[in-house]
Amino acid sequence: MATDEAPRANEFGPPSPERREFLTRLSIGLSAVIGAVIGLPIVGFLLAPLFQRPEEAWRPVEPVSDLEAFRIGETVQVTILDPSPLAWAGLAARTSVWLRREAPREFKAFAVNCTHLGCPVRWLADARLFMCPCHGGVFYEDGRVAAGPPQEPLVQYPVRVQDGVVQILAGASPLVSE
Repeated sequence: MATDEAPRANEFGPPSPERREFLTRLSIGLSAVIGAVIGLPIVGFLLAPLFQRPEEAWRPVEPVSDLEAFRIGETVQVTILDPSPLAWAGLAARTSVWLRREAPREFKAFAVNCTHLGCPVRWLADARLFMCPCHGGVFYEDGRVAAGPPQEPLVQYPVRVQDGVVQILAGASPLVSE
């Protein structure tokens, strides 16, 4: 059966360039909207700590009567609760500070972290120095740098005695720059 009629073209035919461009742009636009809806909360969660100042709070250390055993000029390590612990932090919410008795009701508190790289410093009572074992940082008993790579003195916390209890104003990690 021979026919002179030409084969019929597909009634839908290939998509027109305008339709293809519209669908491409629609797909890209919807993908961008979906990505923003999913991504913005994640980015906000990751960047929020950079813009929020951690709260500062007076943390109780011990009653002055319990510290009577420490002589004036003596330095001891005490534990305080982090001012902004997570509900599930448990023991990790505790941090240490070096507490020195200056007078019967006057105290100084120093961070346990070296200002060089944040390593924990220890108190050498015989030498009356704070020593960082990692890189040889040495600090005088008042927190000033004595030797080694640290450029800044030990971070000192404000201390007060209220209602017979020694309290330390704790806030952001002492290693976080202002």
